[in-house]
Amino acid sequence: MKVILQQDVPNLGQIGDVVRVKDGYGRNFLVPRGLAVIADDRNVRQLQHLKRVADAKAATLRTEAEALAARLSQTAVTIRREAGEDDKLFGAVTNRDIAAALEAEGITVDRRQIELDEPIKSICVATVDIKVARDVRGTVKVYVIKK
Repeated sequence: MKVILQQDVPNLGQIGDVVRVKDGYGRNFLVPRGLAVIADDRNVRQLQHLKRVADAKAATLRTEAEALAARLSQTAVTIRREAGEDDKLFGAVTNRDIAAALEAEGITVDRRQIELDEPIKSICVATVDIKVARDVRGTVKVYVIKK
């Protein structure tokens, strides 16, 4: 019997996989628990349609993410902070500060997407990576200057 998996099943397959299983396993375990549906012509066509829709949506999201990454790479933000001797900051510049500075430039980025290993604690020019999508990254130049 062929079934289309509706959920990930360990040692069997991932969502959307069409797998061959024994009749009793499919009829008595997978289908009643909602883990799979029988792979008849109608269900296979529906699965193919859903895959095409998901691929088209993923392609649009990827192009939008690449456009945002390109815009980010052309953007530089300036953050003013009080500093003491040796250009050490009173406090630090964190991903929240960078997100707020980008928001002021008109670019909305969630602070959790900003990949800052540790807060910036001195006057400098830093290049910060931003995870725009799963495999799309952008970089922003951050100028930290004295107030």
